[in-house]
Amino acid sequence: MSGETAAETVAEAPADPAAGPDGSEEAGPARPAGVGWRARLAGYGYRAPERTPLAERLVPPMPDGPGVTPAVVAPSPLLLRAGIRVPAGLWAWLCRWSGWLGPLAVAVFGGVLRFTNLGSPNAIIFDETYYAKDSYALWHGGYEIAWPDDANGQILLPHQTIPYTSAPSFIVHPPIGKWIIGLGEQIFGMHPFGWRFMVALLGTLSILMLARIARRLFRSTLLGCVAGLLLSVDGLHFVMSRTGLLDLIVMFWILAGFGFLLLDRDHTRGRIARLLGETTDARVAHRMRFGWRPYRLAAGVCVGLSCSTKWSGMYVVAFFGLLTVLWDAGARRMAGARRPYWSTLVRDGLPAFASIVLVSLVVYVSSWAGWFASSTVPGKGGYDRGWALGRHGLSTEFVTLPVLGKVKMPFQVDMSWVPASLRSLWHYHSQMYEFNINLHSPHVYQSNPWSWLLDARPVSFYYDSPRFGESGCKASQCASEVLALGTPLLWWAGIIGLAYCLYRWALRRDWRAGAVLCGLGAGLLPWFEYQDRTIFFFYAVAFVPFLVLAVTMLIGALIGPATATRERRLIGGAAAGLLVLAVMWNFLYFLPLYTGQVIPLSDWRSRMWFTTWI
Repeated sequence: MSGETAAETVAEAPADPAAGPDGSEEAGPARPAGVGWRARLAGYGYRAPERTPLAERLVPPMPDGPGVTPAVVAPSPLLLRAGIRVPAGLWAWLCRWSGWLGPLAVAVFGGVLRFTNLGSPNAIIFDETYYAKDSYALWHGGYEIAWPDDANGQILLPHQTIPYTSAPSFIVHPPIGKWIIGLGEQIFGMHPFGWRFMVALLGTLSILMLARIARRLFRSTLLGCVAGLLLSVDGLHFVMSRTGLLDLIVMFWILAGFGFLLLDRDHTRGRIARLLGETTDARVAHRMRFGWRPYRLAAGVCVGLSCSTKWSGMYVVAFFGLLTVLWDAGARRMAGARRPYWSTLVRDGLPAFASIVLVSLVVYVSSWAGWFASSTVPGKGGYDRGWALGRHGLSTEFVTLPVLGKVKMPFQVDMSWVPASLRSLWHYHSQMYEFNINLHSPHVYQSNPWSWLLDARPVSFYYDSPRFGESGCKASQCASEVLALGTPLLWWAGIIGLAYCLYRWALRRDWRAGAVLCGLGAGLLPWFEYQDRTIFFFYAVAFVPFLVLAVTMLIGALIGPATATRERRLIGGAAAGLLVLAVMWNFLYFLPLYTGQVIPLSDWRSRMWFTTWI
């Protein structure tokens, strides 16, 4: 298939000196050949490289697919050497649809891993104690409730009792993620499989999405499948896909938003290519409008859903908003605009703000529909639902700001014109904000974001130590643990991959590397502002797909460009294959710690490579 070659892999062509910041091939009109030093070099046999057509520089061709793959495809030399002959029609069909068949196969592989024994351990592990019950309450009353202390035991009884009440509870995370978790409970019941089902489904779909995203980003079906495979065997993503927590859902919406922005980039540049043909035009490049951009609106919805799951998603609004504006500026520069950033600010700034920021805000407020619909009678509706009733509509006297802390406002403003429900929601959010920034309770598994890329301090979600004859233990003492640990070899390779992306972005002006760094920065960098807060390594699942993309880009560089010699590509392909196999072995080695399998204590200790993992 077309995925067997790296013709579509990460291009290693040298950057054009006239390139723009949006990509390594962003360049203006070529200088006439045969003028000045070029003419002199021509006398010594120099020939300038062929200029890539403008349309292909704007939107590089996809490696395969309907309308791209020819009707007749040459047989694979690799299969022929193995003595395998595929009928010509079937081979052409496989090549044409390999861009979907490969990612789907990888997603099925990852899904089987995630759904096998999903209900084990049959316990409420770690923060499932909050989200499983809050999700149930949302579906049955529209708001979170206060549960009795023995609720967990009653829920897990063979003859289950669910002690549901109407008393509201103060919660600190928006509701969308819990609505999603609760959907699985509605279908399969209030059991571990039920509250983990939707998270496992989103985890599986994220593998498919990443494979398709990487394929479009690198223009390689092979690298797309590699990215999906690596994500399917990352330990942190695997554990979070099998646990009823919110962070995997945050990751899913961030990745979906990134994918839609990537589609918008290609779609918009395709319009420019059709408008300009093969000639740049400064006047047209400055004045053109990109019109209706449904993919960017969809990205805004996804980012809004991420914010509506956890507030950490709000940083993605800023990062992705800046990313799409810079992509537009790069497109206008390539089209010939003399002042591309000014043109982008004038023509694209407001639409980008509306598509990403305003759409996210609308989605976020809408996510509180259940709370809005609840009663304002104390004890019969959402927490603080009736707070504004009977109160003067004055703005707050004090406000807490990042870095500055609690600041007294110089004056108060009459806000009685704002509906009471929105004022109540604002007050509720001020309490949530105070809680989130002042959460400093020490926890044995808390970690600092500086250590996350090193995989230094994983989180133990569940631990049991059965003895001989208990829970299938066949040694004098056993261990059963669910450890939120990223596959170590993948994460350590990710550090090298990120360094390579920094090189490609800073020195080669490769927009793909910049996009990967943007996604990772949105998930990682904001946490450095809260290093004194109680935070955990499993928050890092939000940027795992971008870490995988960095490793995938590194693998593309190892394989080499299509123009490299056969020996170079053979050696590079072997090195890349060994890296992927090593990561898969590493995942299988730690699999007992990801799934809570009962293993001898000596086997558990052999997997504790560092004392910080205990």
